[in-house]
Amino acid sequence: MNIIPIRTESDYDAVLARIDTLMDAELGTPEGDELDVLVTLVEAYEAKHYPLHACDPIEAIKFRMEQMGLEPKDLTPIIGSRSKVSEVLNHKRELSINMIRNLHKQLTIPYESLMNSYSI
Repeated sequence: MNIIPIRTESDYDAVLARIDTLMDAELGTPEGDELDVLVTLVEAYEAKHYPLHACDPIEAIKFRMEQMGLEPKDLTPIIGSRSKVSEVLNHKRELSINMIRNLHKQLTIPYESLMNSYSI
């Protein structure tokens, strides 16, 4: 096992290729240990070079609606009246604490996604 830091895109691609060959490695074997170390290196490299940006809460809601096959009218028990739903989905009304709680509970959208700031 010759493991070096990932410094370039070429290094990154090579490590991903090696990980691909090790995916069926058994835990506790030298190959399994190598896989574990390489995955950790890739996670660190990706966190530094490909950071995930906070998503817009309204986009998170729309994404979840699409996943669940929901229409705006289906959100009235969660958010309130049809006009409130429309205002929220069109970035004209901020989410209230109760809306956030209901969206989290009913649609299982993570609180972290719902509590990000966004422009009205």
